[in-house]
Amino acid sequence: MNVRDLNDVIKIINNRCTVRAYEPTPLSQEEIEIIIHSAMRAPTAGNMMFYSIIEVKDQEKKEKLVKTCDNQPHIAKAPLVLIFLADMQRWYDYYVASSVPERCASINQMYRTPDESDLLLACCDALIAAQNTVITAESIGIGSCYIGDIIENIETHREMFNLPKWVFPITMLCYGYPKQDPSKRIIKSRFPKKFIHFIDTYKRFNKEEFSEMFQIFEKELYVENAENLGQDYYLRKTGSAFAQEMSRSVKVAIQDWIKKE
Repeated sequence: MNVRDLNDVIKIINNRCTVRAYEPTPLSQEEIEIIIHSAMRAPTAGNMMFYSIIEVKDQEKKEKLVKTCDNQPHIAKAPLVLIFLADMQRWYDYYVASSVPERCASINQMYRTPDESDLLLACCDALIAAQNTVITAESIGIGSCYIGDIIENIETHREMFNLPKWVFPITMLCYGYPKQDPSKRIIKSRFPKKFIHFIDTYKRFNKEEFSEMFQIFEKELYVENAENLGQDYYLRKTGSAFAQEMSRSVKVAIQDWIKKE
């Protein structure tokens, strides 16, 4: 018997899709609590939980996030909005409260502050926690949408949410009951497995293999100045204005993160 036919978790993962249109029905406090609880049960590096979560309740802030996150109106209409933060600030505040710098000095040991590796580790913790909430929400009939654009406009988002230097907003999620009938949802295709899953070593592809890889994604119309699908993806996404702003914001955040005072 096929385990895919038996396991409800696998069914939820297979049927999940992004939801951007929500019923106005608010989520109950119990539903919000189980979503947060699921985040906190996610795997975490050394059980240190290098992340924090901000629930955005203020409607004015939601409206502002629509604009700072590339004009996505569903943010303001979502019954629940959570920002997942890579957070090393909490631990270093604790270290200071525990007189760790002084202790390191007394035993002639260097006191290290967060660097790039800590940021990546904290981002992993936050994203793993975020994904736990997505699956949990889906399992109780609540749709969700990742908003990676929270990485942009770092100065504005720091001011909006009082974020110190060792806290970085790595992703945001909107949640709500889907307006669309779940039975009519369109499950988007993924690349064939052979282009993602390798054994023992990484594999690069030639032009013919890329043609096969993107065959199911081909379309008739491309954005202006694009002559093929690869150019279309680059001009719409990788080389876009929002991608450039994201790059700028991340550079600012990393420079501040590793700055020695």
